[in-house]
Amino acid sequence: MFKSVGVLAVVLCALVCVSQAYVFEQKGFKGFDGWVESKHKGASAGEWKFTAGEFFGDAELDSGLKTGEDARFYQISRLLDEEFSNKDHNLVLQYSVKHEQSLDCGGGYLKLLPKEGLNQEDFNGDSPYNIMFGPDICGSATKKVHFIMNYKGENHQINKVIPAKTDQLTHVYTLIIKPDQTYQVLIDQEEVAAGNLLDDFNFLPPKEIKDPEQSKPADWVDEEYIDDPEDKKPEGWDDIPQYIVDPEAQQPEDWDEELDGEYEAPLIPNPDYEGEWEPNQIPNPEYKGEWVHPLIPNPEYAEDNSIYAYDSHAALGIEVWQVRSGTIFNNFLVTDDIELAAEKAKEVIARAAIEKDAKAVADEAERQRAEEERLAAEAAAAAEAEEEEDDEDWEEDDEEEDDEE
Repeated sequence: MFKSVGVLAVVLCALVCVSQAYVFEQKGFKGFDGWVESKHKGASAGEWKFTAGEFFGDAELDSGLKTGEDARFYQISRLLDEEFSNKDHNLVLQYSVKHEQSLDCGGGYLKLLPKEGLNQEDFNGDSPYNIMFGPDICGSATKKVHFIMNYKGENHQINKVIPAKTDQLTHVYTLIIKPDQTYQVLIDQEEVAAGNLLDDFNFLPPKEIKDPEQSKPADWVDEEYIDDPEDKKPEGWDDIPQYIVDPEAQQPEDWDEELDGEYEAPLIPNPDYEGEWEPNQIPNPEYKGEWVHPLIPNPEYAEDNSIYAYDSHAALGIEVWQVRSGTIFNNFLVTDDIELAAEKAKEVIARAAIEKDAKAVADEAERQRAEEERLAAEAAAAAEAEEEEDDEDWEEDDEEEDDEE
């Protein structure tokens, strides 16, 4: 009896432990709510505001951290509820970002920070991080989503370009990393990138390298074609000049040989000139093909199936520079539950749809107002021109009357 109860307890405990997911979630900012501003940049640091922006789906839930001053650094971090490791677990890093100012140059990315080396009051660009993820925009050249992972103390950027959203609306950025070392990048729950960490990053040295003991043989023939020894230069080939005297040219009638010297007709390209002679090419009977350097296993290569895993995730950090401020960060989520992240993202996307509609109505009203102003200005200009024309006609009539008198 006791044995059965003990086994049942172990099974129940295992089920509960497996079902428990790590979740850190934060949205709807009324203040810093646990986020700590870094003092590293001093007077160059920008002021943070707490707002949902001009358009929103829910005034409270959509209120986020907003960059408030142009041409400033923004460095701020927040401890997670507890430090955790994603070893043997999925990792989901998700948040929303809205460039309400129509960002011209600046970052909108997020960092996941380890406990070691974390100093929130001195958090800066050199502070260690595990993962950096999110949009970065600067002019027409840079409009991408950063995905950078730290591996053995070195930061590695993904080897592909992931386009970022560049409008003024709220978008949900999601990064999923799995224990099988695959990843997904989603924007508004639509996949924009996916693959294997080993394939899309240069974490490890190549599996094979060129054999240092091998080199191309001295007698290796790699010339695919050679001059045809039977081909001979045509007789008189070199006697054909590149330029000839223009036969149509005539000495100008006003040419004075005493002043201008003896007349010389200009030269023109010779239509019979075929350039420097070169023999025809024929396949080289000695050609062995392109020499390929033999490869050998790289002694420095070692497979690592734990690149995805970090022993310590302890905090979130925003560390960006912006020329024009106005970006709103919100809806932070760190979890190992992919389905939960999808549900939370859909909630944000639903509110963003309301925001989009509200902005569209306002944009149309502004367009109509601008059009009305344009038409009114054109009408005023036309009326003014007509009035000036009437004044001119009146003055002409007065002058004619004066002349008659």
